Amino acid sequence: WAEKLDQLTDTATKDPEGFLGHPVNAFKLMKRLNTEWGELESLVLKDMSDGFISNMTIQRQFFPNDEDQTGAAKALLRLQDTYNLDTDTLSRGNLPGVKHKSFLTAEDCFELGKIAYTEADYYHTELWMEQALKQLDEGEVSSADKVYILDYLSYAVYQQGDLPKAMMLTKRLLELDPEHQRANGNMKYFEYIMAKEKEANKSSTDSEDQMEKETEVKKKDYLPERRKYEMLCRGEGLKMTPRRQKRLFCRYYDGNRNPRYILGPVKQEDEWDKPRIVRFLDIISDEEIETVKELAKPRLRRATISNPITGALETAHYRISK
Repeated sequence: WAEKLDQLTDTATKDPEGFLGHPVNAFKLMKRLNTEWGELESLVLKDMSDGFISNMTIQRQFFPNDEDQTGAAKALLRLQDTYNLDTDTLSRGNLPGVKHKSFLTAEDCFELGKIAYTEADYYHTELWMEQALKQLDEGEVSSADKVYILDYLSYAVYQQGDLPKAMMLTKRLLELDPEHQRANGNMKYFEYIMAKEKEANKSSTDSEDQMEKETEVKKKDYLPERRKYEMLCRGEGLKMTPRRQKRLFCRYYDGNRNPRYILGPVKQEDEWDKPRIVRFLDIISDEEIETVKELAKPRLRRATISNPITGALETAHYRISK
């Protein structure tokens, strides 16, 4: 209806007198603006919102929930730790090998910081709140509020033992919002703690001062196994002597004279000696790979775990896979 009306209007406005000089056009104009306009009014005034809301309510049950969002955020933080990625690199989307570059807004960074805060992970809270603040300071337009960010950030810094920095951040918060109740209370508390520490420092020995400095700020630490695992993920710590490396070869593998491989031997490459790790190359073609994917995709289902109490199978939000 709209397209037809646009076409008519375009023709009519170019030459109104000539257009309406045709009696059929004059009649159709009267009909359009009288009878047909009433039909348009009833169409426009019809309330479609009930059906829309009903449909949205049905679809909403298949949407992600808070646990899914928290799980995705925690996965991002794990990747950050494993691959030693700084927040700015992650936020700007400057990751190697990505096809679709995506960046995080100041509000996204703030949300990541909040999720870390909820988990009492003050190390990541500090990282992501600082990134959100940095992007706002650089002029990014956002709904994220500096006051809220500084509130979370100062507390996270305090929880990690860096009292001077926590005080500096709280002062900055109070410059933006002098009436902020919690910040004013924290400032008085921080000043009280600082005064007590100064008194304690006067009576403490040099060795005690050194111990205090060593334990003042501690980065989040893991078990030795976790550290080794992260190093392996980054390709660190894997060193082989030149003598051992000379014993690694590439070859065509015939499967111990297996008839299938005599005509089409497989490319084989030594990756490691002890334990022996071998890489096979070009085992199947790209077309065969696509066929496997097409057959597999319709059969994929959300992975489940066994409930430790009931034994029943249920989905796990901390491990999302198919």
